[in-house]
Formats: sequence, C-alpha cells, structure tokens
Amino acid sequence: MSRHAANPRAVWAIYKVEMARTLRTVMQSVISPVISTSLYFVVFGAAIGSRISEINGISYGAFIVPGLIMLSLLTQSISNASFGIYFPKFVGTIFEILSAPVSYLEVVLAYVGAAATKSVAIGLIILATAALFVPLHIEHPFWMVAFLLLTAITFSLFGFIIGIWARSFEQLQLVPLLIVTPLTFLGGSFYSIDMLPGVWRTITLFNPVVYLVSGFRWAFFGHADVSLAVSLTMTLVFLAACIAVIAWIFRTGYRLKT
Repeated sequence: MSRHAANPRAVWAIYKVEMARTLRTVMQSVISPVISTSLYFVVFGAAIGSRISEINGISYGAFIVPGLIMLSLLTQSISNASFGIYFPKFVGTIFEILSAPVSYLEVVLAYVGAAATKSVAIGLIILATAALFVPLHIEHPFWMVAFLLLTAITFSLFGFIIGIWARSFEQLQLVPLLIVTPLTFLGGSFYSIDMLPGVWRTITLFNPVVYLVSGFRWAFFGHADVSLAVSLTMTLVFLAACIAVIAWIFRTGYRLKT
C-alpha cells in the first residue's frame, strides 16, 4: 500500500467531483433508474400480480419491492463505480491520481464512497416511489439500512474492479449485462425460490444474489427464503473477496501502470 500520509482533503475532493458528475447527469443517473423500476413495478405488479395475489401471506405488489430496489442497487453501484474509475484511465488522468499524495485506500474510499452514496440515494427514492403504489411496512428498519449499505458498498467495490479490468466501454458493460443482471432476475427478485422444484431451488442457492435479496426482504417482512445469518455471512464473504482483489490490484499495479 502507499506510504503517503493521510490526506482527507484529497478524498473529499475526489468524492465531490464524482458526486458533481451525478448532478450533471440527473436524467441518466437518477430519473432513468427510477422510471425503469416504476415500469417494472407496474408491469410485474399488474401482469403477474393479477395471477398471484399473495406469496407467504404478502401481497405480490409489496413482495417484489425489495427485489426491485436490490435490482436497481446492484446495477447502479456497479455502473457508478466502474465508470468512475474507468474514465480517469480512459483520459489518462489516473496517473495524476496515482502520483498524488493520496494512499490507495483513500482512492478507493473516495470512488467507492461516491458510488455507494449515489446508489443508496437512488434505492431510497425507489422505496419512496414504491410506497405510492402499495402500502409498505418495514419490520426491521435497522437491518434494511444495513443490507442497503452493505450491498451498495460491496457492489461498488465490485464495480471498481470491473472499471480497472475493462479496456473499453464495451468491456465495461460486459459483466453487468451478461452476468449481474441475469443473476439478479434469477435471484428471487420477483418470486420466492421456495416456488421452484427441488433441483432448481438447489441450483439457485449457488446464485449469490439470492442471499442479498433474501436478507433485504427479511428486513421488510420478517420472512425470507434463507436465514438472516446465512444472507449476512454470504454478503460479508463477497465484500471481503472484493477488498482482497482490490488490494492485489494496487499491490501489483494490474492494468493501472500500463
């Protein structure tokens, strides 16, 4: 790791630049995901909700709210963090950041912190929007906030890794489009995995998104497909893995120094 002395002003400067970018692209960064999620809610709530009135005693409209928020949270966290670190690489300003008196930890804190902040804000906006469609009661608000923050931070770290790995804008979109989004749709966002046949339910348990959605849904309704302890453990394991990969990237200079 870098031996620079702590430089909180530099962290704050990078953080402000990233947050300012959101204000310049409000339509793309905030309004677009909110509209998209609202359309998901209307389409799935109306089309499927007319056939499935309740799941585990919860109205279908309310049941899909945690899944919709998690879908937006994952995609926005990855998108914000990956583009945030990729763009300096693309224009060449990454070398100025790496040579500045800022430690690698502070660079990660700034970019990941900004990405997570934006994602959490969008998640809360979507939650408020969903409350206009269905009555919501959050049984465990502490755990709701905890999973919101943990997921935003974890997938912002994951997005940071993708941004460093990507060599083009096409690669920047590759993992979110081909891997993360399908896993989210197949992770119980719009249904309970208990509704699946035995073999498919077992296969689904290998999907890490299941544990994120399940833990988040438990915070709302006190009911989930897997236990809270398992959901929390899996989230923390993925968080630790992302931290380990980023530490290796800065130690080796992988795709940073070339």
